[in-house]
Amino acid sequence: MEISQIIGYILAVFVGITLGLIGSGGSILSVPILVYVMKIEPILATAYSLFVVGTSALFGGIQKAKEKLVDFKKVVLFGVPTVLAVFITRKFIIPNIPEIIFSTSFFTLKKSVLIMVVFAIVMMFASIRMIKPVKEKITTNDDKLNYLGIFLQGLFIGLVAGFVGAGGGFLIIPALLFMAKTPMKIAVGTSLFIVAIQSLLGFLGDIGTQKLDWKLILIFTACSMIGVLIGGFLAKKVSGEKLKTSFGWFVLFMGIYIISKELFFS
Repeated sequence: MEISQIIGYILAVFVGITLGLIGSGGSILSVPILVYVMKIEPILATAYSLFVVGTSALFGGIQKAKEKLVDFKKVVLFGVPTVLAVFITRKFIIPNIPEIIFSTSFFTLKKSVLIMVVFAIVMMFASIRMIKPVKEKITTNDDKLNYLGIFLQGLFIGLVAGFVGAGGGFLIIPALLFMAKTPMKIAVGTSLFIVAIQSLLGFLGDIGTQKLDWKLILIFTACSMIGVLIGGFLAKKVSGEKLKTSFGWFVLFMGIYIISKELFFS
């Protein structure tokens, strides 16, 4: 086993810790780890990330469900449109994007670079959501929910998540808080289940279109699941809001680094 793989597996534990602590952020770490540390081609890395994050999120979601911190009605409400969008994106949109988007004598934009740049932009958007304090808006009357808005938001989240290989928890949690009027602790547990369903079903869209290294995927996933257990334990000890803010700044700098590297230093 190469040293880069060992480092990647160690870092995979931190992927799980972020999922266990704040219900999102797993893919924000897993894709850069797979691409820059383990040297996996970006398109393949997004496929691996969907499986890793989906399996780890399901593991964490089951733990939250045992604590009665999952709203399964909202899992279905968001899950149906996000799963649909993720699967279509992975099965039909990604395979049909040309390897070279456009080329001039000075610059060539490749498909792999486009995916990483879009991923970095999503990271920076997510970081702002994490850094900015979140105020909960809660209602117990489901009739006040904007069902059309939730459906459209779900489609958008699925499209973004499918394109960059992300679970989309950083988009789902704000949607659960503001559009579905969900308390923060329940939003985290509910987000984990939505992330798990859309990621794993989205990953099915890659089977048959990508040559997958199952040994690497399963070891990385196992390490991430260990992290989920650690994150779930720490969530009871550490202030989630403070951790989310610190992680947000880290994500912002990572996004800037990826854009700089892909566009100017690749």
